[in-house]
Amino acid sequence: MNAVEEKLWNYIDGTCSADEKKAIDILIAQNEVYRRKYEELMSLNHELSKMEPDEPSMAFTYNVMEGIRAEHALKPLKAGIDKRIIKAIAGFFIVSILLLVIFVLSTLHLSAVNFSGHLPESLKLPDMKNYFRGPVLEGFLFFDVVLGLFLLDAYLRKRGVSKHI
Repeated sequence: MNAVEEKLWNYIDGTCSADEKKAIDILIAQNEVYRRKYEELMSLNHELSKMEPDEPSMAFTYNVMEGIRAEHALKPLKAGIDKRIIKAIAGFFIVSILLLVIFVLSTLHLSAVNFSGHLPESLKLPDMKNYFRGPVLEGFLFFDVVLGLFLLDAYLRKRGVSKHI
């Protein structure tokens, strides 16, 4: 597109400034080239305004949207989780715990203590023999068995799913 056409299109579209509009009005009135080009562009603009824009059919739009939906559905959720991030978080916590243990051990002042096996009267430990008998022990063992079965089931399901894929 040359400069004349560009100026005239800006004039027709109304995107030029007021000063440019006055200058182009004068050029159209005085210059034959500008006038012919202006009339040509105005007729083209009129024809274009009469045309209706083409729209794709509803089936095309539906097929495109279904294709996009299916593409996102095929992507597994695990692909979105970056394992490096999980390893970095785990590493941070491991290093933090190790530093805490090292700090505690370095500030701990141990000295030889003579344990005679007798505690002072102000400090009495509860009798633990009663806690490891009867219903408490049975409840603890029942919980451990249920937890063990749950973990075994999860392991077997994971192994079964990985064989089918």
